[in-house]
Amino acid sequence: MKRELRIFAIIASVFLFAFFVPFSSETVRNAIMEAFFMLQEYAREHVLLCLVPAFFIAGAIAVFVSQASVIKYLGGKAKRVVAYGVGAVSGAILAVCSCTILPLFAGIYKRGAGLGPAIAFLYSGPAINILAIILTGRILGLQFGLARAIGAVVFAVVIGATMQFLFRREEAEKQEAAATAPLPENGKPIWKTAIPVALMILILVFANWGKPGVISVDTVSGATIVATRAGETSEALLVKLPGADEITTLPKSEIASLEYAPSPYTSIYRVRFFIAGALLLALAGLMVRWYSRKEAMEWGGSAWSYAKMILPYLFGGVLIAGFLLGRPGHTALIPPEWIANAVGGNSWLSNFAASLAGALMYFATLTELPILQGLMGSGMGDGPALALLLAGPALSLPNMLVIRKILGTKKTLAYVALVVIAATLTGKVFGLIVG
Repeated sequence: MKRELRIFAIIASVFLFAFFVPFSSETVRNAIMEAFFMLQEYAREHVLLCLVPAFFIAGAIAVFVSQASVIKYLGGKAKRVVAYGVGAVSGAILAVCSCTILPLFAGIYKRGAGLGPAIAFLYSGPAINILAIILTGRILGLQFGLARAIGAVVFAVVIGATMQFLFRREEAEKQEAAATAPLPENGKPIWKTAIPVALMILILVFANWGKPGVISVDTVSGATIVATRAGETSEALLVKLPGADEITTLPKSEIASLEYAPSPYTSIYRVRFFIAGALLLALAGLMVRWYSRKEAMEWGGSAWSYAKMILPYLFGGVLIAGFLLGRPGHTALIPPEWIANAVGGNSWLSNFAASLAGALMYFATLTELPILQGLMGSGMGDGPALALLLAGPALSLPNMLVIRKILGTKKTLAYVALVVIAATLTGKVFGLIVG
């Protein structure tokens, strides 16, 4: 009966959408195109290099990592300092977006991690992005960089601990069931599992190595611009010039050449695919030597199960987010002016509006900075700006849909509410301090 009701609801939704949506409106047509442009951008920028490695890591955790080990370090009875420390720090090392973290979160949670440490991991991965925090300090000022870094670390632990407390009864039952369940036999030493998983994590890190911050741009007119890279769209490069408060847009058609400032970070960026390729070859060699065909098939099957569970919700969420909000610098159904007008000053309402808008929007890595600059140029207060920085990268509409699939509606609503409330409170306090 539930299946039939679900089918009916889908059919009815499609009918109502087709019947009532004014497709003749230019705004609606533009919003529909923005939805598919955003989906295309997501597919090109995030699926192959971010999500696919994450699916294989999650599959490896589910098949090869001992459930006893996960419970020991991340389970409900583990030492809190260890559990939350491992959850927050391991997420920070990955420095991925709000969608790439999802398969990894699902892998450790389903393997027996406690809700609190798993939530700390879920929040910390996209929120505690080291490069994003450094660029936040360079572009928005040291006080923003420090506030974002401290707030993100504290959020990861506090929100995780709060979720663990709110659902302590359910989590106690889950941990008891995991403790009494028969553990699968695995004769391999732990290092034969740890090394392949570590290699996959390194592949994910190096394949998605961020672009260096300081750049030198030669324009077609012959001018040379040295600036801090603040983001990028399909049509333009976004930079902050020395001493400037606003972000400057450089159309790519006007750029003759671009050089990154020499540094170890830049050197790694230039050879990132070679490093990732070498690691992939090493991984393939170890898998051939250490694992049987049956184990490899189980690993692939587990990765595919996570892909089936997550990708439909991600793609659907990206389409909806694109339809409503559009890509950075583009207008969809909801005009950017509405958001800009709602987040001025430092009132409780403006901080809440910034937190909620950030939670619903999808931010690819580092795109929150140019978006924030544009909003601040339109009158956004410092407090709401920090609130958006703390809520935005860690949450998005696609992210929420997948979390609901993993945790259920009640826990997902609690997690989203905690992030929005915490970001609102922090933004309000920050606005009072710097105001």
